[in-house]
Amino acid sequence: MRSRVDDGACLTRRTLLAMAAIAPALTATGMTGAAESRPTETAGLPPDLAKAVNEYDQATVRNDIATLGDLVAEDYMLVNSDSSVQNKQEYLADFTVPGFRLDPYVLEQSVFKVWEDTALLGGLLLLSWTQDGQQQKRLLRIAHVWARDEGHWRMKYTQLTRVPQ
Repeated sequence: MRSRVDDGACLTRRTLLAMAAIAPALTATGMTGAAESRPTETAGLPPDLAKAVNEYDQATVRNDIATLGDLVAEDYMLVNSDSSVQNKQEYLADFTVPGFRLDPYVLEQSVFKVWEDTALLGGLLLLSWTQDGQQQKRLLRIAHVWARDEGHWRMKYTQLTRVPQ
């Protein structure tokens, strides 16, 4: 299998796709810049999972790599909408790219499924961002898989699918 680097993946695209992985965490209402977000609607989730999701929400909008590192499993996999794949280290590195600004957005058509030690959280979002002074946007369907690992919920997998427009 060829690596993303071998495929000539652009850092801008990687950044966009990695940032899209935060989508279930953010909503437009209540955001005052890049440092705050309203918590994800977590009604019906186990309290410890709801806490992990809310911590993830805040860490993503603050580029808090230490907290994200704790919440993302060591074997984390992000499958981007172009079918490229990132591991945990690549995903976290994308949060350090300067000059990238993700606009507030709302997760719609939310999906929440919880089984004993595994959960699926996802939905549909219109992601917009500015990179190198240019405004971009994509309609994406996103799914996160969370699993209880040593007593803590950690994100194990994210799948992004671009919705044709």
